[in-house]
Amino acid sequence: MRLLKLVPETTNIGFVRWRNVAMLISLLMIIGSVALVATRGLNLGIDFVGGQSMRVTFQESPPLDQLRSQVSGLGYGEGVIQEEFGTPGAQTEGHTVTIRMPLPQTGGEEAANVAAQQLRQLVEQGYPGARIESVETVSGKVSNELFRAGGLSLLFAMIAISIYIWVRFEWQFGVGALFALFHDVALTFGFFALTQLEFNLNIVAALLTIIGYSLNDTIVVYDRIRENLRKYRKMAIEPLLDLSINETLARTIMTSLSMLIALFVLLMMGPDVIFGFVAAILLGIIIGTYSSVYMAAPILIWLKVGPHSFLPKDAGPAERMPAGRNEGYDGAQV
Repeated sequence: MRLLKLVPETTNIGFVRWRNVAMLISLLMIIGSVALVATRGLNLGIDFVGGQSMRVTFQESPPLDQLRSQVSGLGYGEGVIQEEFGTPGAQTEGHTVTIRMPLPQTGGEEAANVAAQQLRQLVEQGYPGARIESVETVSGKVSNELFRAGGLSLLFAMIAISIYIWVRFEWQFGVGALFALFHDVALTFGFFALTQLEFNLNIVAALLTIIGYSLNDTIVVYDRIRENLRKYRKMAIEPLLDLSINETLARTIMTSLSMLIALFVLLMMGPDVIFGFVAAILLGIIIGTYSSVYMAAPILIWLKVGPHSFLPKDAGPAERMPAGRNEGYDGAQV
């Protein structure tokens, strides 16, 4: 029985010939994302703007949508309701829910205390028998520290990755990887500015995941490019890049498609509390795959990389390209 191959071994798609169009589209999307963040801003969660957090145990499972609307109706911003997993059922100790609400924009500590009292009254009067386990406040100072730490983590991750690729390959590859990562992160920020989904620490974790996935895919392509640069020393850079991308295309499609299927199911059927996290990773897989093919590889042309760029001093005669398209390729086939 023959195995199904989504990408035939003779695949020869001319990706690089569309590099100018792809670059123009990407630059426009980056500019649009920056403009959206600057004009609409991000819907920062309680992690970054501070807020009230109340842990409540209800005798029966509460209507979460109704509770969320009531908390938001207090006028301090959109409430976040999260039901804790593993809590006892209604016939034992009840259902435990965490209620989070943004802090008032003005009024300082006194206004925060008033908001906490209003939230407490809403629960006690609207849900008789509910037991308030704890009330916590995330101050503006703590939220600012979290915001700064999240931003620095993204910046340092991108810089460290670029340095690694520079050392592992050459500086041109590091520049290409950094641009691809910036492209992925910028478009994800633009998505959250456009949709106004809550941007919290979970999304920072999603962005770091996106950076890791995009880097992994980019390194696979770069490693094949470097190998082919040494193997086919008389081949022009454009067909060499196309050859390298096509040789790794099966692995790229297999990995991306597997993750997209799992993430799509989780997006449709998963709990609301991780919707933004899953949406961010789902988008990141798509744009990360795109950037590895259309950003990271073609940018080497503009950086003047060619078969002559990394020749050792004792380089022998140039080798000709074999007849087989994927000869020597030991990657996975779909």
